Amino acid sequence: MPTIHVPGKGSFEAELGRKLVLALEDNGIDILHRCGGKAKCTSCRVEILEGDFEDVTNAEKNAFAEKGVEDHLRLSCQIRVSGDITCRPIMTVESRGIDAGPRPEE
Repeated sequence: MPTIHVPGKGSFEAELGRKLVLALEDNGIDILHRCGGKAKCTSCRVEILEGDFEDVTNAEKNAFAEKGVEDHLRLSCQIRVSGDITCRPIMTVESRGIDAGPRPEE
């Protein structure tokens, strides 16, 4: 199984093909996902520090253009775990003081 590492929070294994946002949340990382994983709100953005994933999706490109998000970030609701990764969540329940939002679908 691939390993997800979150600096300052630890490492954990994640099922191959699982959405990164769900892998993070299920392992105690309080990442936001205000739109429920539909690539609309951009609150589940992460900075990929190490690891490779497929190219940015059109949904991500559109959301980033609309919201003015930096192009080096990714939406964890659009990433499927395909190997080891080190990532840093940008927006969390703790940092924003709001609830995470509806749980994204698998």
